[in-house]
Amino acid sequence: MMKHIIKIQAKVSVYAKKKTSNIFDGSYKSIYTGNGLDFENLREYIPGDNIRDIDWKASARNKNLLIKQYIAEKKHNVLLVFDTGRSFTADTNTKECKKNVALYTGGTLAYLATQNGDNVGAVYNRGGMIQYFPLRRGLNHLEHILTSYEKEDFTGYDSDLNKSLEYIIKYVSKKMIIFVITDNGGIHDISDSTLKKLCVQHDLLFVNIADATLTGSQSFDIDKSIYVSDFIAKNKKLIDAEKKIREQIANENSHKLLRNQVVSVQIDSEKQIVDKSMELLERHKYASNNR
Repeated sequence: MMKHIIKIQAKVSVYAKKKTSNIFDGSYKSIYTGNGLDFENLREYIPGDNIRDIDWKASARNKNLLIKQYIAEKKHNVLLVFDTGRSFTADTNTKECKKNVALYTGGTLAYLATQNGDNVGAVYNRGGMIQYFPLRRGLNHLEHILTSYEKEDFTGYDSDLNKSLEYIIKYVSKKMIIFVITDNGGIHDISDSTLKKLCVQHDLLFVNIADATLTGSQSFDIDKSIYVSDFIAKNKKLIDAEKKIREQIANENSHKLLRNQVVSVQIDSEKQIVDKSMELLERHKYASNNR
């Protein structure tokens, strides 16, 4: 097995003592529970089941609550949208490269899809040129996507996530589960009209890879390619001002995603990938059941 797939497999099972990979896999498969599925049979109701799936007539006849079980009528189409540009050469607060956190987050979600037999594709912007990987099955295809993204050099340009999403709207017509892996700046730059167009046809989920805060002499200015001086990095007024701007952008992003009914999670480090991915899938399931 190639190196990227081995690393992804390790991350899926890294918290085996806390949550098994089978539970994680179940969270992925539950995205469309009771939605776009074929009826298979009945079983007894278990607390936590969606009450919309209760067969009331059969329950009355048997004097027990019975739930409808479904089987998928077709495989899912899963599309990864990776953010790029200078901001993804920066670090998180745990000094991990944001690009690597994005790579393993997308890879973990795509690995689950691949194990489920689903089609996986990807889109990202290469300094103004769109790189598109068609929806296909198999670990070799997933390896190709991850290797290509890892080899990209983001130092010479700024991101344009809108262009990647507009490409999807214009050229990809299949219904998909779209995982957008970006940061606060990327979410902030996406227009409401773009989100609305995507949400009409697709299931849209966001992963926000968090930036490092302005603290200490290790803060690095990616625009000037220099470390921030102690005078700036330890200046309380500047730190407070930066914190205020971050909170404002985060609040604006939260409201934007909320009004478009898009679920999201924030990931601060590689060790959070599995748990936060599970949280994202569960939030999406809950939101879908309550629409």
